Amino acid sequence: MTTDPATDTTRHAAALQEVRKAPHLHVPRLVRTAEIKAQIHGAGVMGRFNAAMAVHITRIVGTMYCAYAFSLIALVALPAAIQQGSPTVLINWLSSNFLQLVLLPIIIVGQNVISAAQDARAEADHETLTALHEMSKQQLDILRGQNQILDLLKTKVGSTG
Repeated sequence: MTTDPATDTTRHAAALQEVRKAPHLHVPRLVRTAEIKAQIHGAGVMGRFNAAMAVHITRIVGTMYCAYAFSLIALVALPAAIQQGSPTVLINWLSSNFLQLVLLPIIIVGQNVISAAQDARAEADHETLTALHEMSKQQLDILRGQNQILDLLKTKVGSTG
């Protein structure tokens, strides 16, 4: 069960409009993997089970150890392919046995590395945005205080003049 892109777009547009109306009220939010899992697979028992199973299998298959094991499995069929002596059989072995078996875990490992880097950047960006948000709120408080002082000065100057 995936989220409806139209609903997400509508929700995002509404949130963006609220931020533009009252930016001082906005609080940066951090989106965590658990929230996304619930959106993709659903929050029910089956959804949680499916998400957990998919993550578990991906963690197993997405290792270099699995790539090494798949390489050994593919190499078992190599002597039979060589024995047939046909380039077509060798190409078929290379593409269907070796490349598919070995590249899958290697690609998953690469994606895991990229994902971890993206997660780290997102958390660092969230910290920065939160700090900037707090600084903006402090600046607005200072400006309000200065406006009050200016208003007092105007009334004092206006009453004596």
